[in-house]
Formats: sequence, structure tokens, C-alpha cells
Amino acid sequence: MPTRRGFLAGTAALGGAALVGPGKAEAVPLSQAPVTIRPGDPRYEDLVLRRTSERFFPRPGSFCLPTTTEQVVRAVANATREGKRITVRSGGHCYENFVGDGAEVIIDLSAMRQVTFDRQRNAFLIEPGATLWEVFERLYLGWGVTIPGGQCGGVAAGGHIQGGGYGPLSRSLGSVVDYLYAVEVVVVDRSGRARAVVATREQDDENRDLWWAHTGGGGGNFGGVTRYWMRAPGATGDDPTRLLPKPPAVTLGATIGWRWQDTTEESFHRLLRNYGEWHELNSAPGSPYASLFSPMLITRRNTGADPGGFVMVTTMDGSLPDADRLLRDYLQEITAGVPGTTTVEPPHRLPWLAAVKAGSLSQADESGMFKAKGAYLRKRFTDAQIGTAYRYLTSTDHHNERAVLLLVPYGGRVNTVAPDATALAQRDSIMKAIYTVTWTDPDGEQANLDWIRRWYRAMYQDTGGVPVPNSVNDGSYINYPDIDTTDPDWNRSGVPWHTLYYKDNYRRLQQVKARWDPRDVFHHAMSVKLPD
Repeated sequence: MPTRRGFLAGTAALGGAALVGPGKAEAVPLSQAPVTIRPGDPRYEDLVLRRTSERFFPRPGSFCLPTTTEQVVRAVANATREGKRITVRSGGHCYENFVGDGAEVIIDLSAMRQVTFDRQRNAFLIEPGATLWEVFERLYLGWGVTIPGGQCGGVAAGGHIQGGGYGPLSRSLGSVVDYLYAVEVVVVDRSGRARAVVATREQDDENRDLWWAHTGGGGGNFGGVTRYWMRAPGATGDDPTRLLPKPPAVTLGATIGWRWQDTTEESFHRLLRNYGEWHELNSAPGSPYASLFSPMLITRRNTGADPGGFVMVTTMDGSLPDADRLLRDYLQEITAGVPGTTTVEPPHRLPWLAAVKAGSLSQADESGMFKAKGAYLRKRFTDAQIGTAYRYLTSTDHHNERAVLLLVPYGGRVNTVAPDATALAQRDSIMKAIYTVTWTDPDGEQANLDWIRRWYRAMYQDTGGVPVPNSVNDGSYINYPDIDTTDPDWNRSGVPWHTLYYKDNYRRLQQVKARWDPRDVFHHAMSVKLPD
């Protein structure tokens, strides 16, 4: 994204799991009432701008800024009693306008950002407003542990975790939700009563279905999440330093790149075939390369005098005894037969947390006007798909300021979990593909949207314009929601959008929806629907 925008958020306070009926909200003492900000308040415009996509400007009747679970319960109870549409925001990084579209009350959880160890539950407590950078830093410096979360440091835990969550350590450690022990959710029952419910992964927990729905079910579906508890499956004892995995002590990294002026269609094909075939052969659980994470960011060729270039950034566990050889062999395999490869950053080592921060993590938001689409890959792109990618990434039919194809390694330990054990159904993929286009002129929005829609449709022309699960594709990731998948003009596959994101788990998610949000209080354009 082209710009960085920071925002201020208050410190968090730990709230209780209160039960509040809708008729009791008027009696809330001032000290227990959440801050409410309405139009006309100078702070309102700052909250309108506290989001990532500059395409969307949420302007609800009020923003509610709770600091405790009890305050969230009361805010939901008040809005429900008054018949106002509620949406919930943590980091504001949604790819679509799910938070702002039609919202009358936006519950902004950015002030709830505590990360600590809860001895009562013997698990790490993470509040939804904590950014990933804050989570990594506090877990690691406090206890020497981590979760396998994403690279974008400004993303908040709230949406990241419940959508599935993945990052540089996922090939070796699994998905973030594989470590989710419990979740606290503010829900509304059929009578309109708001309450906070804690659901755990324990087999005898009567609320376990609500926990399951938050292991990849996506945000805005069942209620407002106020706390997560994380603990490794099978972990025993009460020593916090042994209840989540430890990251590598040292990260070995290197960056290589290619200039478009040195790249032919033939060399582009060879590069993407090398990259895809390598990941087909080296994404099994327990691979010597399990710790290797090597996203390839291919930026569209510029139309000016300097056509620009693209890069592959590789990191792995630098403490492995043969790490240098493994990295060297990997780079040789990826670049075999690909002329014009340049070393952007030679192999080097950094302590783990410093490497995390250097890897594009920051406490600032990445902002801009953009449209993004995603897909899972079970195998490398077909030759036809590589040809389509080359054609669009080098095309001159439409000028946009920045378009990117990002290929992100996946698989490994993620694929050791059964598709129905969590709501995250994609458990045999080897990478993810992310397609983005970014612009700064608001008048260029429609042209840019049309361009990326045509590109995506062309990539998946054999399956109706979307990545229908088959031997190559495996649908898409709900944290990369794409409203176009609901539109028959762009999804001509005959396969409903929810199959792309949830596969066979959707019907079970609907059952959870019927139990915990029977009034459909929490909904958006791609939310889980109540069963017929």
C-alpha cells in the first residue's frame, strides 16, 4: 500500500464476563459505560479514518469505544434494544466494507489490547485490539513464546485469529487457530438479551461449537469477540514458557530480485514453474524446509522508462546446523535457468524479534484505495495461468499505479489438521495467491476494479472465474473476502461463494449461527447466513 497511517488507541482494562439484559442498560454507572462518540464530536472524524482501505468511510450514528467485556455487553444490549445495526471493528483491515456498510453503531475494540498470561485458564489471554506486533513482542519478551501469526504488524488480533490466521511460522507450527484454547464472545439470544459467553476446545464444553466457529469462521458472524486464550494443543503443566511454541532464536534471510527489462516471457514461466514445483515437493509436514518462508512479490511492469522489478524475500530458522546450505540450495533451485537474477540482500542473520520487525512489520497501518482477491493453491499454477499472469502483469491496456501478484508459502504443519477439526477447511494447500490493485485517484476506482476483476476471471477461466476447489485450486481465505464471489457476473461457476471459503464446513457454521445469533444481529454482505 502506498501510505502509512498511524492511530492512537487507549490502554486496555480487563473486563468481566457480565450478563446484561437489554432493559437494564439505562442503569449503567458512568464509570462502567463505554465512551460513545457521535457526529459533531471532533474525535468522530479520526474514527472515520481509522481503517485501512481508503475506499470506505464508515459514518455510523455513533462509535462505541469499550475497554472491558462488560462495556461491550452493555453497548450491544443498548443497540439491540433500540433496533440499531451493530458492527464490530478491531484493526480496521477488512478488504471489504463489512464494518461501515449500513452500520448504525460501530463497536471499536482498539482500546482492548491486553496480552498477558491468565493463570486461571492456564493460557495466554489476547484482547482483540492488540496488534500482531504487540502480540509478538509481548509474548516473546515476556515468556519466549509466540503464535504463527501474520506479517502485517498493524493488523489486530480480533479479525486475524477468528479468520484462521497464518504467517511466516505456519509451515513449521501450523495455523494460529490451531492454538486457540478458548474465546469470549458477546452474543444476543432470541429474546434480545446480550451476554458474554466463554467457549473452549474441551470436548465436554457445552459451548464448544462456538469455539469451533471461531477457528476460521471469520469475523462479524456470531457476536463480538472480547478475549482469546491461546495454548498449544497437548501442552501440559503450568509453566507459561512451555504452553506455546518458541520461535527460532535466529532467522537466516536473503532477498533476490529480477528487473522487468531483463525478464522475458520464457524466463517468467521458468521462474514461476520452479517456485511452484519446489513448493509441491517441499511442503510436507516435517520437511527439512518446514521453517522456510519465501513469499514472491511480483509488481506489475511500469509503463515508464524504468519498468521496475519484483522480489522474493526468504527467511528460515538460522539455528539449524545446515541452514546455510539449505538456503543456498533453495535459491539455486528457484533461479535455475532464470537469467537476470540479482541479489538484493545477501544471506544474513538476525535475532528472531528483530527479523520479525524488519520483515515489514510495523505498528502503523498500511493504507490506500485498493481491491484484493485471494486463492489457495494445491499445486503450482498451470502453464496457462502463468501465461495469464504474465500477460496482465506486463499489459499496457490500462494504467494503474500499482498492481501485485503475491505468492505466499503455506502447508507444512497446517496440513496435519483435519478439514473439519476447525472451521478452517483448507488443509492440503501449498501456497496462497493474493491479487491486488492500488490507486490514489478516486475517479480511477471503477477502471481499476474492472481491471483486477478481468485478471482474476482470466486466471480461473476454467472454473467459472473463481478458484473452485479442484486438483489445483482450493477456494479462498475468508480474511481475504471478495464480494465479487457473490456476484454471478464474476462468479459463473455455479458454486456458491461460501463453498469457496468454507467448503463442507458451511452447514455446520450455519447451525452455530442459529444457536448463538438467531436474530442475525451480527451480519454483513458475506456473513454466515441462518439456515433455511
